[in-house]
Amino acid sequence: MEEKKINGRTLRIMVGDITEKDTDAIVNAANNYLKHGGGVAGAIVRKGGKIIQEESDRIGFVPTGSAAITSAGSLKAKYVIHAVGPKWGEGDEEKKLKNAVLSSLKLANDYKLKSISFPAISSGIYGCPKNMVAKVLIKTAVEYLKSTETTVEVIEFCLFDEETYRYFKEEFDKI
Repeated sequence: MEEKKINGRTLRIMVGDITEKDTDAIVNAANNYLKHGGGVAGAIVRKGGKIIQEESDRIGFVPTGSAAITSAGSLKAKYVIHAVGPKWGEGDEEKKLKNAVLSSLKLANDYKLKSISFPAISSGIYGCPKNMVAKVLIKTAVEYLKSTETTVEVIEFCLFDEETYRYFKEEFDKI
């Protein structure tokens, strides 16, 4: 795990299981219809319980680049923020990915949350290159912490494997 202070707040990267995080919110890499079958989404519902899927079903559709929030069921986190990132090849992926992160951070602030943990949104089944995802997520988080009045004091990236971590570390070291 590594961390840096930005504007008195903490930016952190690590390898780990996001379903085990006790941050106020964890971010789910969601699809537009919030159907949580596989990947990060499936793991979150399996561990947190079907209430997460039930609340997601009530929300329904979430546009790419946006986010929605549900309770976290029996997870350690209080909330799950469902961020819909882009699929590689659909066009304008970097902008959509940035918007998904900003939408998540806005929800965290709206709910007066202090800490949030993100996965590498869109880098799994959605096929976005891990180096691009790392660049966009780190850059967006740094810009947010530098320029936004927010209740969020900790933004962390909880990454599934060492390969993804290396891409995030490369961007993290540029800060």
